[in-house]
This record gives sequence, C-alpha cells and structure tokens, in this order.
Amino acid sequence: MDKLKMHSPNLTEANIAKLAELFPSCVTEARDEQGRVKQAIDFDQLRQELSEHIVEGPQERYHLNWPGKREALLAANAPIAKTLRPCREESVDFDNTKNLFIEGDNLEALKLLQETYLGKVKMIYIDPPYNTGNDFVYKDDFSTSSEGYFLSSNQVDEVKGRLVANPESNGRRHSDWLSMMYGRIRLSRNLLRDDGLIFISIDDNELANLIKICDEIFGEENLVANFVWEKRTNRENRKVVSSRHDYLVCYCKNIHHGGRVLKQLPMSEKALANYKNPDNDPRGPWKSDPATAQAGHGTKSQFYTFVAPNGTKHELESGRCWLYTEEVMKKAAEEGRLWFGKEGSGVPRIKTYLNEKERGLTPESIWFARDAATNEQAKNYLKKLFDGKSVFDTPKPIDLIEIALRVSTDEDDLVLDFFGGSATTAHAVMRLNKSDAGRRRFIVVQLDEPCLESSDAFKNGYETVSEIALDRIKRAAKDLSDDLVDNQGIDFGVRILKIGPSNMKDVYYNPDILVQDSLKGMVDNVRDNSLPEDLLFQVLLDWGVDLSLPISRQEVDGKTIFLVDGAEKHMALAACFDLDIDEAFVKQLAEYEPLRVVFRDAGFASDSVKINVEQIFAQKSPNTDVKVI
Repeated sequence: MDKLKMHSPNLTEANIAKLAELFPSCVTEARDEQGRVKQAIDFDQLRQELSEHIVEGPQERYHLNWPGKREALLAANAPIAKTLRPCREESVDFDNTKNLFIEGDNLEALKLLQETYLGKVKMIYIDPPYNTGNDFVYKDDFSTSSEGYFLSSNQVDEVKGRLVANPESNGRRHSDWLSMMYGRIRLSRNLLRDDGLIFISIDDNELANLIKICDEIFGEENLVANFVWEKRTNRENRKVVSSRHDYLVCYCKNIHHGGRVLKQLPMSEKALANYKNPDNDPRGPWKSDPATAQAGHGTKSQFYTFVAPNGTKHELESGRCWLYTEEVMKKAAEEGRLWFGKEGSGVPRIKTYLNEKERGLTPESIWFARDAATNEQAKNYLKKLFDGKSVFDTPKPIDLIEIALRVSTDEDDLVLDFFGGSATTAHAVMRLNKSDAGRRRFIVVQLDEPCLESSDAFKNGYETVSEIALDRIKRAAKDLSDDLVDNQGIDFGVRILKIGPSNMKDVYYNPDILVQDSLKGMVDNVRDNSLPEDLLFQVLLDWGVDLSLPISRQEVDGKTIFLVDGAEKHMALAACFDLDIDEAFVKQLAEYEPLRVVFRDAGFASDSVKINVEQIFAQKSPNTDVKVI
C-alpha cells in the first residue's frame, strides 16, 4: 500500500518529467545540496535543442560526449530545402502501391519525412555500418556560416553528405560514427508511434556506444532488449576468438504506453507438440505445468497438505508452496483441471489448455540460427534470387528481420528502414504479408552509393547499391506472387522517390533578396525544369499528406488536375499547376470538394482570378484549404 505524500506536488519534478518527454537527451544526473544523485536538466543541451547555432559551455556531468556531438545535433535540427521527386517509370504499380523506396541521403530523407510521418511508424529496422574499419560512414556537412546558408541547408544543388572510409587508423573513428548515428536516430524517434520500436543491428565494435546514445535519445528505461543473434554456425579458425553472434538492440518509444511492448511469436511445431489429450478432456488438448511455486512468493494460505480426490496426500517440497489456495485447488481437481498422472496418484500438475486463450511464445534474448538463419544463408539466398550472381556481400537474413516484424507489428503497420542496403526489410515485409494476409507497408531509404568497379555487383551490371535494392524488391515481388492469383490483395508494388533540389527558386525561401519592383503582381516561384508531378510531391511533403496515397489524373478544360486519395469528391488533395487558370475552371475544380487544393502562384489568368479563388471555394466547398505555391 502506497503512503500519502502529505505535501504539495513537486512542480520541479513535474516540469523535469515534461521536459524529459519532449527532450529525453536533456535529462541527466546531478547531485543536490545533500549529495544525493537525482534527475536534472542539462541546460546546455536544452539550449542547443532550442538554438540554430552551436552553444558553448560544457560542464561536468554524467553523459556521453565526443568531438562533433554539438555539430551533429545542429545538423539534425537544421532545415533543408530539398524535396522528393517521383520516378513513375521505374516504379511498380506507382498509382496504387503503399510501399515507398527513397533514393538519397538518409539524413535528408528523415528530415523530409518528419511532418508527413510524425508518430506514424510502428517499427524501424536499420543495419548501419558496424564501424569495423573496413566500411564507410556518412560524412555530413556541418557548415553553418550565415553567408553559406543556402549551401549548408542544401538549398543549392550540391551534394554535401557523402560516404567516406573510416579506417581504424582514423583518430576520430568512433566520434565520426557517433556523429553519423546520433542525428539519424534522433530524427527517426520522432517518426515512431507511441508504441513503436526500433531494432538496430550491430556488433561489438560500437555496441556500447550505440546503447549509450540510444539511452540518451530514447531514455534508458525504454531499452527493451539487446538480442543476441547467432549469425554463423561454423567456427572461424583464423581469428583469436571465432565471433558467432551479432546483436539487435531494441528500444521502444514509450515503455509506459499501456500495451505489451513485444508481441509473442507464433507457436512452433515443437511447442504445439506438447499439447495432447490423453484423458479425452472435453476442453481439448492441454499440457501440464507445475502446481507449485517458490515459497518466497507465497502467502500463508498456499502452504497446506493437499488431499487428492482418491485420498492421496501430497506434501510440499522444501522451498515450495502451492500455486493456488486449498479451496481453488480442490475445485480445479473436481473440474478435471488437474493431472495426477496415468495412475492417478502422481504429484498434481495444472492443465494448461491450448484453446482457452491466445497462446504464443515469449521472445527470448537469443535468436538462434535455426530460426533466424545465418549470414551465409542470407548471401546464398540472395545469390539464388539474382540468378546465381553475387551482388551484395553482407545481406541480413529475411528470417531475422521477419522475427523482428512478428514481435513488433500488426497486419496494417508501417515499417521504416533508412539504411536499406539490399532491401531485405522490404522483402521480409512482403513475405510476412503473404504469410498472414497482412497489409504492412514499408519505407526503405538507400543512398545511391556507387558500387566499386572491382566488386561483383559492378561486374554484374549494377552501378549503385540502390539499383541492387530496387531490383531485389522487384525480383522478390515476382518470386512471392508467382503462386498467387491476382496477388490476393498483397501489395507487391513500390513507389520510387528520389531526393533532389527544391522545385522552388531560392527567392521562395528568402524573398528579401528580391527588389520590391519584382514583387508587384504574380511571381513565378517555380524552377523552370520542374515537372507537374514533381510539384505535386513537394506539396504533399509541405502539407504533410501521406506520400503513398493513390494518385489519379483528370483532364478538365484541357488542363491536368491531380487527385490524391479519391477521384470523385472529398479527396485528400486536388492540384493544378497549369497556366491561364480562369474562374470557370476554378468553379469546376471546387465541385470536387477536396480537403485541400493548390495552384501555381503564376498560374492564374489574372489578378482578379487569384483574388476570387478563396471566395469561389468558400461558396462551393467551404471546408477546402486553398493554397498557392
């Protein structure tokens, strides 16, 4: 029984709790005047969270620090002026699929997805560089000078985030890796639902550092498990110790969200084999479980001599108590819910029935190769999928990711992988959907990282890793759908989007640089080479509309209109980027009664048409939000 507090609420602690929810990285430990260690706010870190510039002034405290941490935070928070451009011809079932593949820098991708998918992703899986000294990390640009604002915020068309080698001889090897991961994991946390989870594959090189930055970003109470995965079964004799395992570090967004953090796994054949019915119990198959528990957890009513229906007396073993009180045990015996062995005189055991409630297997901390497969099996499978060609050296097994999906997602959930690699996550999502008729959808992000000319992938015709990933998604979809009729509702498509410079001119972001004369009348803010569908996706991003919604086109009075998530009325968005828009056309578009409508600022036939647009929609579709670009 809890004691009464007998004092007014501690508002400081309440405020710290509120800040901890908004900014988990700002909570640390400090000693009070009595020398007690308590939660405290790292005000330097909080100032950095709320600043567009690097804040100086570190002080002694318990936290993880490294050269470049502040710059990484600044880079994560800095705005960018980029967009996602649709690639219809390369996509599969572009207009209807819910699956997205984004080609480009994953830091930029995570920034672009912030508004649209804030709090909507159920599960994130990533397989980042392990920092073994032989792989690559992203070298982000941290320049923040005011003169170079457009450059540093990627508002001009220059690539500033690129992969660089990170050898063991690099004195900043750990710092560079931490800086790369820190901002990306921070941004990804924003996308998770309150009950969402992230799984991160890693090995011993950066395990400790990964857990420390995740403790800071998610809060250490949200560490679900550090799963051990048996990645190989054969011994490596060339090393001092044969490394047989890697890890999957798992954090949740909010351990207190109110539900079960991880789902149970489906019953295996071995587990189901334990359920039998030797006594023809009408309640169906059952297995027997101990009727006793540890004595330390028992109450006085759980210590007694139990007398079975046949008169046999059963004494407790030392250190044990009965699972139930004597009254409950007697009732269970009368109802045939206890098992006394074939002869009827054995130690009583509780019958656990297969059909009485939903049964599953609680995930264990070790994922064995027999269930999750090995690296070698993953590589051999991928080679088989690509007609015997070797295209990717370090793919993760589909079985491994499928286990993570099974314990973390339901049939309609959204899954994100922003270190896409060979697109194993996309493959696993489609395969699991086929298995349980699910409608999970994926967002996979992969940099157009060049394949080395000496690599098997390059020799087999692949210039970038993203090409391998996309080809795998298409091959996997074909392989999985071959034995289905009309795909049976499974989404095997993929909508491809590529990160590129904004469709808007630089002046759109900084109109003060225009002379006042140029502001008279309607100004065309759109770059000359921007296509209408490019503009549509930039609008979807700016408005926070789901990028996977179905899109249709219609011709009205010779002009093209895009209708998102509907083709008759009340669609999510209607857009027309053509020129010479007159009032008659606006009235026809208003008949669709879209939730949102957008036009090109310079697209109206006259100033009067532009002025009257909102009035026209107010009369015909008063709930429509009208904007121009």
